Amino acid sequence: MSDQIPHIDPPKWSTRLLRHFLRGQYLEEIQGDLEEVYHDLLNQYSKSKASRLYHLEVLKLIRPSLMRKFSGSQKLNLFGMFKHNLLISFRGFKRYKTTFLINLLGLSTGLAAALLIFLWVDDEKSVDTFHEKDDQLYWVMSNFSINDDVNTWDYTSGKLAQALLNDFPEVEDAVRVGNGFFRPRGTIAFDENYFQANGLFASPNFFTVMTYEMLIGHPEKVIADKGSVAISDEYAQSIFGTIENAVGKTISWDNRIFSKEFIVSGVFKAPPKNASKRFNIVLNYENLIEADRWADHWNGGYAQTYVVLKPDTDIDSFNEKIADYLTINTDSDRFQLFVQQYSKNYLYGKYESGIQTGGRIDNVRLFTFIAVFILVIACINFMNLSTAQASKKLKEVGVKKAIGANRSALIFQFLSESILLSVISFVVAIVLVVLILPQFNTISGKELKLSLQDYILPTLSLVLLTGFVAGSYPAFYLSRFKPVAVLKGRVSNLRGEEWIRKGLVIIQFGLSVIFIIGVIVINKQIDFTQKKLLGYDREAIITFREGGSDYTSPQPFFNELMKIPGVLNTANMSGDFLAADDNNSGFSWLEGTEDDDNHLFDSPKVGYNFIETLGLEMVEGRSFSRDFNDGVSSIILNEAAVEYMELENPIGTKIGWGDDSEMEVIGVVKDFQYGSLHKKIEPLIIQFRERGKQYFVKLRPGSETETIAQIEKVFEDIFPGQIFNPSLLADDYKSLYDSENKVADLSNYMAGIAIIISCLGLFGLAAFTAERKTKEIGIRKILGASQLIIFQLLTNVFTKTVAIAILISVPVGYYVANSWLQNFAYSIELSWWIFALAAISALLLAWMTVGIQTLKAARQNPVESLRAE
Repeated sequence: MSDQIPHIDPPKWSTRLLRHFLRGQYLEEIQGDLEEVYHDLLNQYSKSKASRLYHLEVLKLIRPSLMRKFSGSQKLNLFGMFKHNLLISFRGFKRYKTTFLINLLGLSTGLAAALLIFLWVDDEKSVDTFHEKDDQLYWVMSNFSINDDVNTWDYTSGKLAQALLNDFPEVEDAVRVGNGFFRPRGTIAFDENYFQANGLFASPNFFTVMTYEMLIGHPEKVIADKGSVAISDEYAQSIFGTIENAVGKTISWDNRIFSKEFIVSGVFKAPPKNASKRFNIVLNYENLIEADRWADHWNGGYAQTYVVLKPDTDIDSFNEKIADYLTINTDSDRFQLFVQQYSKNYLYGKYESGIQTGGRIDNVRLFTFIAVFILVIACINFMNLSTAQASKKLKEVGVKKAIGANRSALIFQFLSESILLSVISFVVAIVLVVLILPQFNTISGKELKLSLQDYILPTLSLVLLTGFVAGSYPAFYLSRFKPVAVLKGRVSNLRGEEWIRKGLVIIQFGLSVIFIIGVIVINKQIDFTQKKLLGYDREAIITFREGGSDYTSPQPFFNELMKIPGVLNTANMSGDFLAADDNNSGFSWLEGTEDDDNHLFDSPKVGYNFIETLGLEMVEGRSFSRDFNDGVSSIILNEAAVEYMELENPIGTKIGWGDDSEMEVIGVVKDFQYGSLHKKIEPLIIQFRERGKQYFVKLRPGSETETIAQIEKVFEDIFPGQIFNPSLLADDYKSLYDSENKVADLSNYMAGIAIIISCLGLFGLAAFTAERKTKEIGIRKILGASQLIIFQLLTNVFTKTVAIAILISVPVGYYVANSWLQNFAYSIELSWWIFALAAISALLLAWMTVGIQTLKAARQNPVESLRAE
């Protein structure tokens, strides 16, 4: 048998490329040489690789010295056609300036708005994904069943991490992290200088499990010793003035749990902007155990437990294995463990009845839809005006086809013009994003940056697709008509063209109405949260914390404060009033319902004068008072607790707690909002604790600035080494709705952009309609039609179209608004006037937009109208 390779012809498209570009005198010789090259390649490589190398050799030969000239009667090559169409496109832009500017402004604004939103969405999705073991890193959560409800907690026993590592082969590593009994803020002291910082207590392997770059020190050793700490580079610079010399320095840490000196053993790079946890100092978890033994107890809940699971671990099977693990080690069967990917917790952190129901991902989805809607509105504008403009070019199409233009050339021309306008809009959009981004960052609370590498190519692809779709109607539809029919005017009323435009306007204005409804509802709900009567006074009250670990009586401090003329009252409590993070179960009572030690009660611990300082209203009994020598055995219930316990005479009722404690009800307070409006008013047991570290001071109106300065001086005298950082209770309450406020601000801007783009499109269509009916208007005016009749003639069609859009969009807007309001325990009612206002606003905007063009047409001299071609 012969070893010769059978004769195989070179790839045909490369051969055709040579014939098209190369000069005739070179073609035959070069083709022969390349055939030999191709067969040599076949002897060495597979057919596919030989073909690829052959293509490369062909492309190398297409250079100016060998290319033929494209001139005379020869057909234009691709480049020549593009150059020709580019010139025609720019002439068209100049000729139809209004349409060009409307298209440019609408599409570039829509692209810029969408790109800004996608930047924000991408940043939200990137939170906590920077950890090297992201796909293996999981957060151990627990569902706590109580009565008929299930609460989901992200804190577990301090013993759990090591136990899971020992007992489950799927666990590769585990770490426990505590933030100091939910009190992460503390004070770092060095050389008589004080710095507030957020601290974490963690296992020694914290920096090997989590990815926080260690600048100085070994990740495995920096907090291996109980007396060592690691601090961030930002704080090292602030405290010591340098990063390099920080290691070995002695600092003290005081965070109301304990006060202790530590040696700095490492410096880590501050957590990146897309980290959900912000901390400046990391201490060994053993220090937490030293402060309270419950931090290392099976029945304690002071630690967050993170595990690194081995690759290919089946998460569902693992969750089944660990579900009842706590039952083995505790006396309770009400806990069910499960894991959630660590980086998913930020977006998917909302649970209801033990089931994951959303979280921040709801806002991400909302704004993704908004971005898509804005793009759709902008693209509809572009497509509508492009099709309207294309119908003016029927005669141009007819003439070109009559003198020999083929259909492919016309298709190429229309698509080139449309895509060119899209690309110009894209460039303008990029400029707008660069200019607007700083302001957008302020509104969104982000530090976003435009990465050309990450966003430009996908956006440009979208732009090119938009240009192709917008240009496809004139390119593929108009170009197929016969020149005789076009020139004789037999296709002047294109079938379905008007209905297509009306349909697109309905979609466009329908989306705008939904935007208007959403903006009204969001702003009304935010206003409702700020103005709702909460049952307590939040005006002219400042709140601050004392971070020391010394739990002495606050009375000397209060005595000094009451000497200040601008101070009306003082109070304190444990925990965080607005966070509503203090709750307990295990209560029992003899009167009313049967003993119920399963219900989880909100149970804030407050000092004297708390009721009076916050303006709570007593319904029965009294508040805590020194005159009665109240102590830990005295409690106050709210009305919801009295109703839940079914107490007919609550004053004097004995309430048990645990095995030994018994408390007496001394008063009933009127229901008030404990926490945010995302949470309903729950049964409340207010307990007495004199030494809480959150302080409240009621100020006399009109002298706040001077009074706060005097309070600061007293604070520094009584608590040396502590940092005074006051805030208004009203501002703190407002901050509970930061997420909703950002949604409201961004929605306002984006809705405005969507409405403006819609109006621009309507303006362009009104101009097109008025121009198309020029002769009709002239004839009607000569026959006696008034300006009002002409105005009605031109506006009726748009009024009907917008009315249809309103009828379709109002039910959709109701559904969207109602779904969003489900996030609040207390919300506004979706009254009829909200939808009426949105509908009227849309109609007024449409009339105002169309009115400019229709009035211009109605006032035109009929003689000039009849002369129009």
